[in-house]
This record gives sequence, C-alpha cells and structure tokens, in this order.
Amino acid sequence: MASAPEAKIPAPSDPVAAPASQPDFSEKSRFKTAPKTTVKLTNLLKVEPKKVSEAIAETKAEASQDFSFDLLQNAWNEFAEQRKKFQAEFQMLSQQIEVNKTQVIVHLLNPVQDTMLAGLKSELTTFLRDKLKNSGIHVIGELREMDEKKMKYTDRDKFEFLLDKNPLIKDMKDRLGLDTDF
Repeated sequence: MASAPEAKIPAPSDPVAAPASQPDFSEKSRFKTAPKTTVKLTNLLKVEPKKVSEAIAETKAEASQDFSFDLLQNAWNEFAEQRKKFQAEFQMLSQQIEVNKTQVIVHLLNPVQDTMLAGLKSELTTFLRDKLKNSGIHVIGELREMDEKKMKYTDRDKFEFLLDKNPLIKDMKDRLGLDTDF
C-alpha cells in the first residue's frame, strides 16, 4: 500500500508561513493610524443664510402657538398628578396660578415652596412647553402673604367677631340681658 506524501509543517519562525488570520505585530504596523484630519473653524461659520432663516422661521412658528388658560390648567394638573407621590410638591402645584402672556405665575405660601419650585422649574417648564407647543413659557414663583387669621379663643373674642359680621347682635344682647363675659 502506498502511503500519502507527508506535508512539511513550516516552523513558526518562518515569516512566509505565518497564517493570514493572525495579526501582524511588527514594529511598523503598531504605529499605523488613519490619516488625521482637522476641522477648519472658518468652514463651520459659513452657513447658508437661507437655511438659517428657515430654521428661525420654524422656531418662531413653534414658539408663537397660542394657548388658553384652560389648556394651561389641564397641562398643569396633568404634571401635578405625575408628582402626586411627592406630597409637598403636589400641594405646591395645587396652588392658584395666573397667566401673564407667556409667564405662568405660581402663588407660593412660604419660602420653602419657593425652593421646591426652583428644583422643579426646569422640568415643569419643559413639560408645559412640550404640551402647549409654546417655547416662550416661563414659570415664576411669587410669594403671597396669607391673611393672618387671628384665632378666637375667648368668648369675648368670639362675640366681637360676630358683632363685626352683624351689628344687630349687640341690640339682641342688650334686649335679652346676656353677658358675654362668663
């Protein structure tokens, strides 16, 4: 029987015998890089005026879309519902709001709410701008002083409060001979 001819296995040091699938780690190939390109700043500034004016017109079209107070109130309530799990934020967002052109003014009760609004302002403004399709909307917090309600603890205070509301009570007190100071 004839045997198959033996194939000569080349030695690993033989450069010709190196398989093509292995990378070439020679000194030259290690430092080969893609040709470097530089960006010219003058080319970046060259923009066709036509494209710029189209972009400005498109932005103005988005910014000029009007909205009603009802649409704003609905969007505001929707955002407040998203923040319902944060009770203090939800309470602040439940405060009365006013609209002055594109400014949304939130009536705040104390400085803590002002700080809270500052943390929410960017998210709230973005939400309202997207919902109402008006990029000119700004949210502003305005501290409002609450009417100080004087508590009526004594009977005399309660009687004077009722007397301010209805002066005929004094006449009734005198006719019936009532004493308000027990």
